[in-house]
Amino acid sequence: MQMTTIDDVARAAGVSVSTVSYALSGKRPISAATRTRIERAVQELDYRPHAGARALASARTNVLALMAPLRVDVNVGVIMQFVTGVVTRAQYFQHDVLLLTQDDHAGVERVAAGSMVDAVIMMDVEADDPRLAILRRQRQPAVLIGLPRDATGLSCVDLDFEAAARTAVAHLTGLGHRAIALLGSPQTVLDRHTTYAARLVHGFDDETSRRGLNAVFEPTESSHAGAVLALDRAFARLPRLSALVVHNEAALPGVLASLRERGLRVPQDVSVVAVCPQDVAVGQPQQLTAVDIPAVRIGGVAVEMAMGRLERDDPAETRLISPVLTARESTGPAPA
Repeated sequence: MQMTTIDDVARAAGVSVSTVSYALSGKRPISAATRTRIERAVQELDYRPHAGARALASARTNVLALMAPLRVDVNVGVIMQFVTGVVTRAQYFQHDVLLLTQDDHAGVERVAAGSMVDAVIMMDVEADDPRLAILRRQRQPAVLIGLPRDATGLSCVDLDFEAAARTAVAHLTGLGHRAIALLGSPQTVLDRHTTYAARLVHGFDDETSRRGLNAVFEPTESSHAGAVLALDRAFARLPRLSALVVHNEAALPGVLASLRERGLRVPQDVSVVAVCPQDVAVGQPQQLTAVDIPAVRIGGVAVEMAMGRLERDDPAETRLISPVLTARESTGPAPA
């Protein structure tokens, strides 16, 4: 039985071979009527383009690599929101996603050095990340979800975490709070110089200092016990504490429970602002005022930046997403 070719599809649809190719690859816009004729011809003729030949002709694999190390100190639920954003947007561009979850620098080089993927998207970026030198040596463009100290030659996208901290502090200050604590990422994340955590702490310290507030920062382990210990330290250092900024999704339930155990009401005695995805904020027993981490959106933007580098040779750039705070029942005026 003779195999259907792209020429057969072009003849059946009454268009050129190049038009069929553009319609299938999505590289150029095709009118709706023409696309409909081509899709009907493909279906009627049962045309199946050979993946190897297509990759050879275009020097593309239609695969993106996503490096998302599942370390013990990361919140897997939040990481998977970023993954969802990447996978969903990649589908729009007719790309699959190769997910790498090992904390293995050799794996970075192995994937990028070959012809397995068209571009690389990397998460959990450190200030002086050793993986960046590997990415700069490869022919594929790379997009970072994060902001290293030196991003030369690499595209970056992330929430503006410094601005997120400033936004939370401004909201609490507007309610009259003058003694605020930040319960942040675990110490291991800070020791690794993961940039989102450090940038949020820097924004908090800078904004509370600028406003002349009494403020403390406490690293917080991602557990109920870690939340209790962090609160103990915060109240010991700041006895008149009336507001919390919490940047640790896993510790949030423990923070709220520990406040209840202390006989403190939210927000009458202590106001709470979370920096987290909105579903985490509204999923607590008490819906939290929150600065959103738009993980799905950021993942999608990372794909768009990668495709821009591939399709249009866009220059490397950095995009910081402006923070949005949604006020809910966990914040109120400072107690008299």
